[in-house]
Amino acid sequence: MFKKFFRNLQKKKLIKKEFEYLFDEEPKNEYVCLDCETTGLNPKKDEILSIGAVIIKENKVLMRKTFNIYVKPSDKISIKSILIHRIRPIDLENAIDPEEAIYELLEFIGSRVIVGYYIKFDIAIISRYTKKYIGIKLPNSSIEVSSMYYKTKKRRSDYEFVDLKFDTIMKELDIPLLGKHDALNDAIMTSMIFLKLKGLPAAQSTFYT
Repeated sequence: MFKKFFRNLQKKKLIKKEFEYLFDEEPKNEYVCLDCETTGLNPKKDEILSIGAVIIKENKVLMRKTFNIYVKPSDKISIKSILIHRIRPIDLENAIDPEEAIYELLEFIGSRVIVGYYIKFDIAIISRYTKKYIGIKLPNSSIEVSSMYYKTKKRRSDYEFVDLKFDTIMKELDIPLLGKHDALNDAIMTSMIFLKLKGLPAAQSTFYT
C-alpha cells in the first residue's frame, strides 16, 4: 500500500512526462542487472564515469542487448580515483554528457526490476542525476544479490559472520571471473550470480526494495 502511494507521489513530481513508462507494470520474468563505475563512494557528491547493464529475460542473459557507456565527468579525474576504477582520461575521450547518458539508461531499464551487488549505492547515485533531469528518484524496484546469497548460507546463529565480498560469492557459486572494474563485465557477473541464486530455494524469500 505504502509502495503504491510513494510511486504515485513520485509520478506526480515527474517533470518530463515522456518518462512515465518508468511507472508501467513490471514485465514478468525480466530484470535489468546494472553496475556503475564512479569517482568515489559518496553518492551525494561523486560522479558516474561508466554504466554497464544487461537484460535478463526468462532466466537468460541477453548478450545481444547490452548497455555500456562512458560518462563525462565535470572535472579531471584524480590519480586516486583512476587507481580504483582503472578508467583513464583517454577512456573518457568519447564519453557522453551525463544528461544524455541518463536518458539512454532510463530507456534501457524501462520499468524492469533492477538487480545488482550493493545496488542501493548505484540507485542512489543514479537517482541524484534523475532528480536533476526529470524531477524524481529512480522509481524501479530492486533486488540485492548479496542478500540473496546471505539467505542461502546456513548459520549456527544470527551473529555468525557471512563473507559477502563479491569475489567470495563468485568463488562459492563457481562462476568464472571476467575482467574486474569494468561496468559491463561486473553487470554480467552479477547477473550470473542472480540466476544461480534464483534457482536455490533459500534465496526465493528475497524481497523487493
